[in-house]
Amino acid sequence: MSLTFIKSIHTLIWCFFVACIAGIPIAAAFGRFSVSFWLTMVILGEVFVLLINNRSCPLTSVAARYTSDRAANFDIYLPEWLARNNQTIFGALFLAGVIFALFKWLNAGG
Repeated sequence: MSLTFIKSIHTLIWCFFVACIAGIPIAAAFGRFSVSFWLTMVILGEVFVLLINNRSCPLTSVAARYTSDRAANFDIYLPEWLARNNQTIFGALFLAGVIFALFKWLNAGG
């Protein structure tokens, strides 16, 4: 395994979770509340993994074996500013998406 491979996999996984976060309000906007719910559960699963791993992706420790670099983006193909602020930015987007989905669901009366 190489650092390039780990960074590539980590970036693909990150893209998957970003798509899930984006999908929550989109699904809700179309009345697909079960989809919003399951996407929320996927993200909460990722939050749990991060919490039990000291707010770090498990792939970060794997990547650390291959380099002494510890820049915020040493383990993923993201700009450093985004890697550094990733949890804050996407945590806020996740929370906003869930609030939007709940609002839509509560106002979806038939």
